[in-house]
Amino acid sequence: MGDSGQSDNPLPSSGVSSLDDARTETELVSSELFGLIKVKGKADEGGARISECGDGKDPEKYYQTFQPSTFYPESPDQLAGVMEQLKAELPAHGWRIVEYEYDTSRNKNLNLTADHDERRFSVNIIHLAKDEQPSLSLHVVSGCYEVPEGERVDGY
Repeated sequence: MGDSGQSDNPLPSSGVSSLDDARTETELVSSELFGLIKVKGKADEGGARISECGDGKDPEKYYQTFQPSTFYPESPDQLAGVMEQLKAELPAHGWRIVEYEYDTSRNKNLNLTADHDERRFSVNIIHLAKDEQPSLSLHVVSGCYEVPEGERVDGY
């Protein structure tokens, strides 16, 4: 995924879906991912949003969904080992790990990116271990949806 949250590669097609159904599916995927974090804490979720697909696709007809969120553990030390646990468990839930490395920031945050090819979703999880309040940042993004015949995308 690039800085915009969109993949550096062309987006896969996610088929035809209404905006509401696509947002609901994105929120479900995000919720399922939070369920894999076996630590007590709270999630800061703003709900699924939409953005353009890019790649020259008509923005009135094509869109993608994304949901940024943050998980704060009850105790900062509870996040120790969570990224390794997610790396081990995600494949059993259909996710393919495509990146698992420390970033180049001063804090050297651990990043995990995984794709769910069947459901056409990608997630980037960053362990912000050295922040004042350690957390996990999750960014779920879909492939490119097409609105049903006779509808158009609104609400960017």
